[in-house]
Amino acid sequence: MKPHTLYGAPLSLYTGRARSYLIKAGIEYREKQARSEYFKNVVLPKAGLRTLPVLELANGEVIRDGAAIVDYFEAELAHPFTPSSPKQKLASQLFDVIGAEGLLRPAMHYRWNFPKDNLAFVMAGFKELFPPGPKQAELAEETANKMRQACLAFGVSDDTQAPVESLYKDFLSALNLHFQALPYLLGGRPSVGDFGLIAPMFAHLGRDPKPLALMQETAPYVYRWVERMNRREADKGEFDELQDSFLEGDAIPETLITVLQVIAEDFLPETLASADCINDWLESQASLEAGTPVERGVGFARFELRGKVCDALAQPYRYYLLSRVQETFNAMGEHDRAETESLLNACKLAPLLSCTLSRAIGRQENREVWL
Repeated sequence: MKPHTLYGAPLSLYTGRARSYLIKAGIEYREKQARSEYFKNVVLPKAGLRTLPVLELANGEVIRDGAAIVDYFEAELAHPFTPSSPKQKLASQLFDVIGAEGLLRPAMHYRWNFPKDNLAFVMAGFKELFPPGPKQAELAEETANKMRQACLAFGVSDDTQAPVESLYKDFLSALNLHFQALPYLLGGRPSVGDFGLIAPMFAHLGRDPKPLALMQETAPYVYRWVERMNRREADKGEFDELQDSFLEGDAIPETLITVLQVIAEDFLPETLASADCINDWLESQASLEAGTPVERGVGFARFELRGKVCDALAQPYRYYLLSRVQETFNAMGEHDRAETESLLNACKLAPLLSCTLSRAIGRQENREVWL
């Protein structure tokens, strides 16, 4: 049978999520760069938007976006990486949001603000995005410059570099303690949250030379998890006694609560401020029709990051993913809701449950759209 084709790149943050899922699910695929005439003429029109990753199924159907690729196979395979217990399911979904949206600042900072360490390696990767020829280097430079600007848009400035680094190092330290005790976020098998988290933790933070060295030197168990997430087998020889399953009793390890407490210091203020920014924008868009594609950003949100003012692009996609967390919570029974709210209070993230946009976001024809 013809394998599926993943159009992505080793340096692509979001490709890392889809690739890791395909590997762990044992799905046959081949990975290609999105630079061929076939991609341009056949795949891209179905994708609707030129982003990575894009998956062309063996039957010719095309799925754009890492979250959508994971959603498709989770449904096809009866949700092997989605915990069924309430707190673990919500925690998995929450880490999916955090991985996809909450670690963009350190991911971009550690890629673009250390040119002495990273530039040659990163530019080699950007060249691979384009066909060989006289314009390859020029096109690579143009694309790289756009991503450098995105680094600023995501809130990394001269003033915020120090808190971005200190927060990330605290996060690495907490995550290292967790992966010293467990091979995955929620036990002996990866969850959807692991796939969300691997996106920034591989392509940028676990592969570019500067952050890779930091991870290997200060968080070796995080590095082992990064290795583990890119191998088909469970690769948990250190944890042979642990079953290939989520922790029993809907348990959330204390080490994971600590990780979320560190994340909350950055993720919560930005999420609240960005929601206000986007809702103000929506209020001014009285003629915005249902089905209108959602743009990457609709203004800048201002919040505090360890004593420094941070201005970051307000990104609606965050709330598309966050709505899943909220839907899971709202569907719980009274007892489970109380326990889950207590957990999120302990993690300092409970306000996320009521942080919503005034208009919902859905998907049509491979695009996120306003409903």
